Amino acid sequence: MTDEVGFAPNPGDLRMKLFLPEALPAGAPLVVVLHGCSQTAVGYADGAGWLALAAELGFAVLCPEQTRANNANLCFNWFQPGDTTRDAGEAASIHAMVQWALRKHDLDRRRVFVTGLSAGGAMTAVMLATYPETFAAGAVIAGLAYGSAHSMPEAFAAMTQAPARTDRNWGDSVRGASDHAGGWPRLSIWHGTHDATVRPAAGEALLRQWIDVHDLTDAPIRMRTPDGRFYEVWSGPDGQPVIEMHRIRDMGHGTPLKPNGEGGNGTAGPFLLDVGIASSREIVRHWGIGSPATDTMPEPGSVVSERQPIPREPARGRPKAPATRDTVTAVIENALRSAGLLR
Repeated sequence: MTDEVGFAPNPGDLRMKLFLPEALPAGAPLVVVLHGCSQTAVGYADGAGWLALAAELGFAVLCPEQTRANNANLCFNWFQPGDTTRDAGEAASIHAMVQWALRKHDLDRRRVFVTGLSAGGAMTAVMLATYPETFAAGAVIAGLAYGSAHSMPEAFAAMTQAPARTDRNWGDSVRGASDHAGGWPRLSIWHGTHDATVRPAAGEALLRQWIDVHDLTDAPIRMRTPDGRFYEVWSGPDGQPVIEMHRIRDMGHGTPLKPNGEGGNGTAGPFLLDVGIASSREIVRHWGIGSPATDTMPEPGSVVSERQPIPREPARGRPKAPATRDTVTAVIENALRSAGLLR
């Protein structure tokens, strides 16, 4: 992993780290990996297994890194308008890193992908919304929908309870983030059902947002991994998978890993959870990177159960009450405690 200083502009004042496997051929894919709060770029990319996968399958890994000058907890500022607007702040810095890496190392502009955990997951949603023409696909792990918050208090509230909006409102947030006319990046969403830091409702709002962006009307298909875990897949008009939703039963806040055994990769640690699921390997499968022989996922369509009803607009009626000051305070304290910053 090398520190790169030649990219510009850098209005978000982020650091850039780049991993290039030995003998990487021209035209290789590029994967952007965004760390969570309290994490370093290299620590998360290595722990989640991305560096090992890059060496195994042959792709470059770009790791933007936050600084304490920008955020005391090393979180990407996914909720600040100045950092989540096209051509401004942190979003613009990450985009500049991508363009610099593509030019300098002759990588494939058609195969640029982005993923992240927690604040990095929310920033992944920012990048997909503000620069959709740049990315072929993304994967959001324990993150939030684009436009969920516009200040720190709103961010903590959204982590507890997703804002009450219609599917169209959620989709309009993405459509209004750039002048892009489509097609849109594919998306893989991962969320633990017992996540107490970023509640599962945040992942459901992200799902509704991108179903609307892609204008998907057919119900999803439930697919199954060899170990019996189900996930949902929405396909486009051409029948190709567009959105995946993985709800990891009983998992808390973090990236699901399978450090040991066949098809495993990654190293368990804080917010890197050994639940027997090699999510990074499954994500590259969804993106079309690598050899199917080494993946844990079935071939698309090989194991399918009944179609499930597509998510609909929430029932009209009284909106849910906003989070109280006590609730927001508790969420802040829990988040800081999870990050090891509060006893």
